[in-house]
Amino acid sequence: MAKLLPWVLTALLSIAAPIVVYDVATDHGVTEVGALLLGTVGPLLEMVITAVWRRRLDEFSTVVLVFLVLGVVAALFFDDPRLVLLKESAVTGLFGLVLLVTVPTSRPLMFLFGRRFATGGDPARVAWWNGLWAYPGFRRTQRGLTLMWGATFVVEAVVRAVLTYRLPVATMVVVNAVAPPVVIAVLVVATVVWARRSRRAGEARSAAAGTPVAQAPA
Repeated sequence: MAKLLPWVLTALLSIAAPIVVYDVATDHGVTEVGALLLGTVGPLLEMVITAVWRRRLDEFSTVVLVFLVLGVVAALFFDDPRLVLLKESAVTGLFGLVLLVTVPTSRPLMFLFGRRFATGGDPARVAWWNGLWAYPGFRRTQRGLTLMWGATFVVEAVVRAVLTYRLPVATMVVVNAVAPPVVIAVLVVATVVWARRSRRAGEARSAAAGTPVAQAPA
């Protein structure tokens, strides 16, 4: 049940809530921009509940918070609802570009995200995770994952930006609520599958060479 709670919260507060709030608000005379602003309450509430439950604000929650703040700023300073909607594509695309820029560096961004989720901040596990960088296969995997996430976010941003000016605002509210969590869910599954295959391949190579891979601290 505990594992399902984050998905339930996302479905109710980050997907359903913005759509319902937008429809109800506009039906009661609220402007489209105002309705978009009210729609950020659901995702913000999800982030607060998740942070309290986990007793920490992780990297992805921080990114969500940045998105929400930028959305509020856009809603306050722009009268065109499409510009407010376009903000989400712009931020997603910018984040994708940041990921791509870090691919050739010594610490690609997905390595840092992975370290947070894999270690929980435990010093011994952090040292173990950092030590894995010595393995060429691990480095390739982290750079490949960062490239996959970055390229996907850039493509998603471009597609949503185009759709913003081709579809009705009400339809784009649905698209913007549904597309990001679906894309992220697909990326998470792909990341887990890729990481497991890479780990098995690395263990097989190490076993053949007689150099076992360092195991995570208990």
